[in-house]
Amino acid sequence: MNKTPDWQVNNAKVYVGVNVDYKSDGAMVPRSIVLGDDKNYTIDKVLDIRPAASLKAGGAGMRYTVRIKDKLVYMFLEDDHGVGRWFMERG
Repeated sequence: MNKTPDWQVNNAKVYVGVNVDYKSDGAMVPRSIVLGDDKNYTIDKVLDIRPAASLKAGGAGMRYTVRIKDKLVYMFLEDDHGVGRWFMERG
């Protein structure tokens, strides 16, 4: 059984599924976040999009500031050699 080496584990970063709408100009608008057990959280509003680094979890990419149930949440879309992956900072 393969185990991820301890130096590759990042307990502050959580990869999540994201349902996204695409606008005609190519812009991505995230609509909901899907966590581990298929719990789906609707994004009420996208407040800001900018390149940024995650100071808590490490990594960088496009940071989306969104509102979910009156709570501000940072989501990051990182580019890993042409593959886009969404992550959030753990609690």
